[in-house]
Amino acid sequence: MNRSETKPPAIGLDIGTSRIVAARQVDQNISYDSQLNAFVAIPYSKMTANVLGKEGVPHSVEGNEIVVHGNESERFADLLNKETRRTMTRGVLNSDEPDGVKLIRAIASSLAGKGEKGQKLCFTVPAASIGADENLTYHEATLREILVGLGYEVKSINEGLAVVYGELESTNYTGIGVSCGGGLCNVCFAYLSVPILSFSMPKAGDFIDASAASVMGERANRVRILKEQSFFFNGHFDDKLRQAVTVYYDDMMQSLVAGLRNAFQGARNIPKLAKPIPLVLSGGSALPKGFRDRFEKIFKESDFPLDISEIRIAADPLTATAKGALVAALCDM
Repeated sequence: MNRSETKPPAIGLDIGTSRIVAARQVDQNISYDSQLNAFVAIPYSKMTANVLGKEGVPHSVEGNEIVVHGNESERFADLLNKETRRTMTRGVLNSDEPDGVKLIRAIASSLAGKGEKGQKLCFTVPAASIGADENLTYHEATLREILVGLGYEVKSINEGLAVVYGELESTNYTGIGVSCGGGLCNVCFAYLSVPILSFSMPKAGDFIDASAASVMGERANRVRILKEQSFFFNGHFDDKLRQAVTVYYDDMMQSLVAGLRNAFQGARNIPKLAKPIPLVLSGGSALPKGFRDRFEKIFKESDFPLDISEIRIAADPLTATAKGALVAALCDM
């Protein structure tokens, strides 16, 4: 057995507002595990704590509450007619949730486990939002501290660039990667794997959920479940909730396309391209059937300054970013 075969497997970790996804190579394939990056608090009782333990439901006891985190939080929130709470908002740590860092650590640990000596892990971070003056340094440093604490050799990658790494090997990692997530839409244009232009837009999946929920008097959590499991475009809906989701999806896509056009028109460092480049859409908000066609229609009306060869959906929108983070981690081995 040679030295490369004894190295522990690298891990790609997509730490998103809505989900945390881990990617690792198993033989010649990539395996994925994911958990909602969310939690819900329920009243403490010794009986409930014991039952949750027996059922293997991830939780912690905080004073007079039991905090259920990860995928099970959605089920408990629905049963109790409550909203899930988020450790992150708009792509970064949620300052309104003081226990958020502790819960991210618990979810990341459940997905990645403890690192072995020399084990590489690459995690995703967002780009700065257009027109915003937010500081991403604290967010990235905190996540890095969590993962180093788990025993990994850690580096970060821009979320949009991770989409390029995960989806555009066939064009030598040249093209535009767009991750339509919960908190942000992240964009990166890369040329031969080098990031040239990166930014994010604050209108994303959570914007759709909250806006549709507000006008319909529904819970945002239920809107998200509808959006991801049964919503599709190009339908004629009598259901007013589906109509509302369509309206705010259009709003999100119009903002994203306008942001793309304005960012590229204003950029001075775009290399001269010999041929058109692809644009790949990923993320949970890109899941509904018909999303690509709707986006492409709006995009073609935008007078975009670069020639685009194709607009396509990632092979698996929910795991594309984690896959790209894994590719980046493997490059260091």
